Amino acid sequence: MKNITNFDFTNKKAIVRVDFNVPLNDKFEVTDDTRIVAALPTIKKIAETGAVILMSHLGRPKGKDEKFSLKHILPKLSELVGKEVMFVNDCIGEEVKEKVASLKNGDILLLENLRFYPEEKKGDRNFAKQLAELADVYVNDAFGTAHRAHASTAIIADFFPENKMFGYVIEGELESLHKVLDEPKRPLTAILGGAKVSSKITVIEKLLEKVDNLIIAGGMTYTFVKARGGKIGTSLVEDDYLDMANNIVKKAKELNVNLILPVDILNADDFAPDANTQVTPVDEIKDGWMGLDIGPKTIEIFKKVITESKTVIWNGPTGVFEMDKFANGTIQVANALVDATEKGCFTLIGGGDSVAAIKKYKLENKVSYVSTGGGAMLEFLEGKALPGIEAIRK
Repeated sequence: MKNITNFDFTNKKAIVRVDFNVPLNDKFEVTDDTRIVAALPTIKKIAETGAVILMSHLGRPKGKDEKFSLKHILPKLSELVGKEVMFVNDCIGEEVKEKVASLKNGDILLLENLRFYPEEKKGDRNFAKQLAELADVYVNDAFGTAHRAHASTAIIADFFPENKMFGYVIEGELESLHKVLDEPKRPLTAILGGAKVSSKITVIEKLLEKVDNLIIAGGMTYTFVKARGGKIGTSLVEDDYLDMANNIVKKAKELNVNLILPVDILNADDFAPDANTQVTPVDEIKDGWMGLDIGPKTIEIFKKVITESKTVIWNGPTGVFEMDKFANGTIQVANALVDATEKGCFTLIGGGDSVAAIKKYKLENKVSYVSTGGGAMLEFLEGKALPGIEAIRK
């Protein structure tokens, strides 16, 4: 397998799959440039001696749709790269070929949204072939879509049996996940939040085989609490997964894993920023009330476990952090991760809401690594093979 650092891109055209699926406001301006910034080292490395052809998707368009055009990100991309990035109004076809043919070393060209073609998501081989014909080298740097067997993330690699490689984003992701899963410094702690047990079962089961501490928080707390007979009021619950929750508790005991659930909860009488609130034990929530964040005793327990850990992975907030009234638990966990990082702990933050939280509080540069891929990271943690990764390695 080729390595981007050592590869000679001189006089070569590299087609690079990036993840520029970034949020835009109503003026079509980029509101979060994290994914673009992450791709800059790869883009700049190639552009030192070769030409760069960037391809990405944006949103979920149904056919060609102006509001999902990648031309909207061009101003921000050019600003961040430090030079004008060219754009072509398609990703395959004669116009694209002509534009690519005129590229010189150092030039950067952005293709139009790949998902304007349904063939992209279908993993169509002919579509992948047309993309491949534009370049001499294929670089996959889109970890956020590595779990999809799409034309541009997996199939295209077949057309570059010799000249295919990961970019720096994917290299960094794999290195960080390797540190957590294969060679962690212990104690190893995983914090899993979010709404549903059902979406995290496989991850929980896999992590139980690896971690010393497993902290459960967020909405899925209440499925565990109800499963053991606690009162949860109108809190979020998955009644179909009560037995599963009990099985997870049992398996943790068998594996000698410290499974940590909240002991107290900040409740509200309405799912609203101006709701009345009260703190109760986690299993004594009154009828008509719902748990929306962890309580003060739980915060102290979580913080102690985190700061005594040597490796921590965090996926999912502890409560409804989008409302300030229910953000304290998530803020305290984020700050504890910063403290742990300062003491030499390796801290990996992954999953959309955790990343959103760490960035909301401007702490992303104070932890070890912030993952760019939510779904891809979860599937990696589950032990699944990611098509975009396997396509480069084979």
